[in-house]
Amino acid sequence: MGTTQLESVPEPKYLHLKTVLSEALDQDFAVGEILPNERELAARFGVARATLRQALEQLELEGRLQRRRGVGTTVAPPRVGVDVGSASQHSWPGESIDGWEPVDAAEEAVLTPALLKLLGSAPGEMVLAVRRSRVEQGQVLAAELLYVPASSVPGLSAIDAPAGPARARAVMRELQKLVLDGQDRSVELGSARAEDAKELDRLPGAPVLLVTTRYFTVAGTAAVSVATYRADTCRLTFGDSGDVQITHDARVAS
Repeated sequence: MGTTQLESVPEPKYLHLKTVLSEALDQDFAVGEILPNERELAARFGVARATLRQALEQLELEGRLQRRRGVGTTVAPPRVGVDVGSASQHSWPGESIDGWEPVDAAEEAVLTPALLKLLGSAPGEMVLAVRRSRVEQGQVLAAELLYVPASSVPGLSAIDAPAGPARARAVMRELQKLVLDGQDRSVELGSARAEDAKELDRLPGAPVLLVTTRYFTVAGTAAVSVATYRADTCRLTFGDSGDVQITHDARVAS
């Protein structure tokens, strides 16, 4: 990586620096290689560390870099190409092969006001949370919490399966006994919570895509899914049907 000083440019310095760094990643670094520390990089390019951090954050968001605890900033591997498009509007999660693996199911003691509103549940009402993960080629791409209120699925109270995947599958089987009337979905950029960051091998606060799906029957909301996807590995596409599809972009390594 050279020591070229940044000249006056019409765009923000961090964007210009991002372009310079991106070219250097292609030419001078291999996948998995650790970059010099921030102080050294800032000195080489004659910029403030705050400017450098902005450029590095942009490259991380674009999937060019990874920042990991105890390792530092490394050149990211090619993105995993996997279709995780939206399921049928008349299919419960887990009803067909959707790439998700159940991890556990437990009573969720604390729910945010926003989740309570989506669920149509009252504070203190029993809500089971099924945790699932999406793994492709040994890499966890997404983590999901599927919230299922006991009031909407009568069979939940009778589940006596042990903790872990067996209990998670039991909850989902009870959910799938209901007649699904439809679903709606929203996508927004967010920050990784500590628990999700650990599962996704990201730092807490790293950018993620939050996909919230509400499943409902004629009686009202039966479940709400909050799926956290690594923002550095996803791109969103919208099909003719208007459904949101999330597709991991495949980037070929040079």
